[in-house]
Amino acid sequence: MSPVVRMKVKVVGIDQNSMMPVVVITDAEEKGFIPILIGPAEAQAISIQLEGLKPPRPITHDLLKNMLDTLNTKVDRVVISDLKDETYYAKIYMKSRDGELVVDARPSDAIALALRSDSPIYVSEEVAAKALIANKPIDDDEMEAFRKFLEGLTPGDFERHLNKG
Repeated sequence: MSPVVRMKVKVVGIDQNSMMPVVVITDAEEKGFIPILIGPAEAQAISIQLEGLKPPRPITHDLLKNMLDTLNTKVDRVVISDLKDETYYAKIYMKSRDGELVVDARPSDAIALALRSDSPIYVSEEVAAKALIANKPIDDDEMEAFRKFLEGLTPGDFERHLNKG
């Protein structure tokens, strides 16, 4: 495996510049982060999993996980492997009785599936070198304002926000 950096999902929110959903992943020590613009359906899928909610029927990423389970295939890890022209690329690494399988994926889908399968999320060192943003110290007022914002955020906020205008 090429050198990678272990990441975790920090938050899903709305990017203030593009007004689009964004997933923010951070390194284990939270010294840096990478914001990745995603679609509203993927934002909802990631948020549902982070919040521990169980929809009454499987959503797309649940269905995919159920199919992999039925086929005795396990998601081993996901890697955000490349960044070209402001577009991230990911790979889903799976293990089956036939060996390792690698599938190209959008990072949002890979992250949603990784969360459902308790699989680690990585970025390649090349992507980290290009995209990792160093955390700056946050003062207490900024942190409190952000906490209040997050406490009121629900998956439905994405749909309402996108339907404006």
